[in-house]
Amino acid sequence: MRKIIILVIATVFTLFSCKNEKEKNESKSIDKQEVSYLSFGDKINSKQTLSKIEMAEKYKNLKEGDTLTLKFTSSINEVCKKKGCWMKLDLGADKEVMVRFKDYGFFMPLNADGREVVVNGKAYVSTTSVEELRHFAKDAGKTEEEILKITDPEYTLAFEADGVLMKE
Repeated sequence: MRKIIILVIATVFTLFSCKNEKEKNESKSIDKQEVSYLSFGDKINSKQTLSKIEMAEKYKNLKEGDTLTLKFTSSINEVCKKKGCWMKLDLGADKEVMVRFKDYGFFMPLNADGREVVVNGKAYVSTTSVEELRHFAKDAGKTEEEILKITDPEYTLAFEADGVLMKE
């Protein structure tokens, strides 16, 4: 009887050990799966990127004329609906960064709103004129009434991207 009990306990122990090992292996394979990206502009990678929160902190210390070359990850709030020639990225706390593309060299898909991206390039701050703000509003598909409400220039967190990765 004692041998049977020991055999049952050993069998149960072995089954649980195998199950835990299988779960560990599945967990490792999930961690090793690479994220698939669509690439735009210069070839970049998704390593050593700042978060959108870290990026917002970097902008706090920038003054007009300053630039920082870096890479960060965020989600797209809005893309130009005419050509995809600019996009606005979320920085959290109701802040956005206006992203344009180096030398007008590439565009984003018009339906990319909400997608996660990695952008590489230069961060800076600028003042955007009323004329330019109205142009962006028109590109975004705003009504004529909404466009005419733009009457003051705007302090803008800006970014010139030379490369973008967008999660598939």
